[in-house]
Amino acid sequence: MIEKLLYAGIVFTGFLAIMNPISSISIFLTLTGQKSEEDVKNIAFQSTLTALLIVIIFALVGHFLLTFFGVTFTALRLTGGIIVGIIGYGMLQGGKSIVENPMKEEGSVAITPLGIPLLAGPGVIITAMNFSAGGIDNCLITIISFGLLCIITYFFFIFGKQIKKIVGTNILKVITKMMGLILAVIGMQMFIEGVYSAIKDFQALNYF
Repeated sequence: MIEKLLYAGIVFTGFLAIMNPISSISIFLTLTGQKSEEDVKNIAFQSTLTALLIVIIFALVGHFLLTFFGVTFTALRLTGGIIVGIIGYGMLQGGKSIVENPMKEEGSVAITPLGIPLLAGPGVIITAMNFSAGGIDNCLITIISFGLLCIITYFFFIFGKQIKKIVGTNILKVITKMMGLILAVIGMQMFIEGVYSAIKDFQALNYF
């Protein structure tokens, strides 16, 4: 039980760092600035629900998709580590990374760019698939942890103006950089695990 709780904490922290709902407040307020209070609540709900559904789908069937396309989990870890690391590096530099630029997306504001890719971008999807590996328990922990984060994000969005006013722009930037550092470390850990897994695979094939 203790191990599961610790794992849940790691999963939640990982999602918190990569989705970073606090830094997303400014983007949400920009996209919903002319909306009524009721519309803001609906958009916040739809965007977080969209992100949750995306994570549930990839947590449950992501590995079947990998098998279908002939992609190994080792490759996922290596790729995921690189992508997550790039996102973290971009946040450390004070901005969004090159793989996460929500302002260039078109379509419904709630679905895109808020739901995808702001909340459920490539980094979140790959992280969800990585965390959900290893059995049904890990999968449930991944979904529940992300669901809790979506609830928190919903309230961050609907109270975004008050939060931004209290916290201030400079503090938001500091939080973003802190999350970027955590994310960069998580990305490196994923990459190291991928390298270790690749070495084991090569050894099993008598390449070494």
